[in-house]
Amino acid sequence: MDIYQFWEDILEQRADRIRGYFAKDAYINWHCTNEHFNVDEFIIANCEYPGSWDGVVERVEQVNNLFITVTHVYPKNRTLSFHVTSFIQVIDGKIAAVDEYWADDGTAPDWRLNKQIGRAIK
Repeated sequence: MDIYQFWEDILEQRADRIRGYFAKDAYINWHCTNEHFNVDEFIIANCEYPGSWDGVVERVEQVNNLFITVTHVYPKNRTLSFHVTSFIQVIDGKIAAVDEYWADDGTAPDWRLNKQIGRAIK
């Protein structure tokens, strides 16, 4: 499975191509919002989300049949920014399960800024 092409199709909201990556009984969990989707529901949630999206896969690790990705996701107008960590289980070339954790990008909280600890990664 080409994990980079998968993410490109997700970001471009290509419903017809997205379906082809998944096993028929696959599921997707978005843990941060406590949502469990089947493939059809996931395609609706992903492809009917408003706006045009872009992003960059920043890291990929593979452990046996598990892909772990960290992807920076943002609208093309760059008004928002998210990082998503995905655990993608692949069996026989198809995605069987996805567990994702979405985080809003932002500044450190005031209490840490006031302590003047830490520094920017980039």
